[in-house]
Amino acid sequence: MTTHHAITIVGAGLGGLTLARVLHVHGIEAAVYDLDASPAARTQGGMLDIHDDSGQVALRAAGLHERFRTLVHPGGEAMRVLDKDAVVRMEETDGDRGERPEIDRGDLRDLLLGALPEGTVRWGAKVTGARPLDGGRHEVTLADGTVLTTDLLVGADGAWSRIRSLVSDAQPAYTGVSFVEADLEDADLRHPVSAEVVGGGMLFALGAGRGFLAHRETDGSLHVYAAVEAPEEWLDGIDFSDTEAAKARVVEHFADWDKSLRALVADADGALVPRRIHALPVGHRWERVPGVTLLGDAAHLMSPFAGEGANLALLDGAELALALAAHPADSEKALAVYEEKMFRRSETSAAESAASGAMLFRADAPQGLLDMFGGGAEGEGA
Repeated sequence: MTTHHAITIVGAGLGGLTLARVLHVHGIEAAVYDLDASPAARTQGGMLDIHDDSGQVALRAAGLHERFRTLVHPGGEAMRVLDKDAVVRMEETDGDRGERPEIDRGDLRDLLLGALPEGTVRWGAKVTGARPLDGGRHEVTLADGTVLTTDLLVGADGAWSRIRSLVSDAQPAYTGVSFVEADLEDADLRHPVSAEVVGGGMLFALGAGRGFLAHRETDGSLHVYAAVEAPEEWLDGIDFSDTEAAKARVVEHFADWDKSLRALVADADGALVPRRIHALPVGHRWERVPGVTLLGDAAHLMSPFAGEGANLALLDGAELALALAAHPADSEKALAVYEEKMFRRSETSAAESAASGAMLFRADAPQGLLDMFGGGAEGEGA
């Protein structure tokens, strides 16, 4: 017998979980399907700064803001801007403003998961297809052959969403920037020079066409992104199964950079992780399709250079839930209200992200970032 849900959410990332949680707060049940075998199937990434006008708004709607504050990384809002010679061009301490507190992505996901009724998330459920039925309903097929139907289908399944094709032909495109991620464990003890370079929060070390972005995590490690403007196939030419050789190939692109910056990759613990940065077209939107919508990266994947992706996913989830709660007898009205606001804000943020990516790595970097923050002199605060 085919399983039927009133609301089906595909993807147990931050946006999908926020949607399920805020629906639960309003007494509305939803089923979440995720391809991971369990919540611990893979690491959840590094630190997130949660904005007071988006991500924190969502957490308040979820009734989780006070618990979120207990998980914030003390000192995480500190920031340093260096040039390729490791000269500190700007330094900002964590003033405890609370506007963009840092939290480990895994901790935030666990907070959301723990606030849902047991069994809300169906793990190990990979969606392989979805098709419209009559009356705005949809049929969803899983990899194991399971078929389910739903009155409302929400694609919260990220950059390569399986649900997106129901509303849009758009596909993510390579932005021209690739990342190589690295970790330095127990940094204060094992990597004291790198720990000092990164500082207590976020590091931007920038030059023409490349840079190091790094942050200190709550476990005392450093998470590093070596960013390079490069052709899409650049990473294919690096054998990441040979970590030492991969390090050497990446560091080659920073040959004239200060040794302390090159060490952020050269001294890394464990394997390096390659990532191409993709984005959907700025202003991506679709005509209203009955019974289905998208949120987060599925709807508006953008580069990470404005720090908006996770925050928008959280806010999307909360606002969709609130719209559904406000229009219990008219889900189409709820979806129209949600999408109108989501399209506007995501277009603004996507444009900002694209502009920030171009600014960070321009020929006179890090001057663009210094201008944005109003700094410029060595050690000057913003």
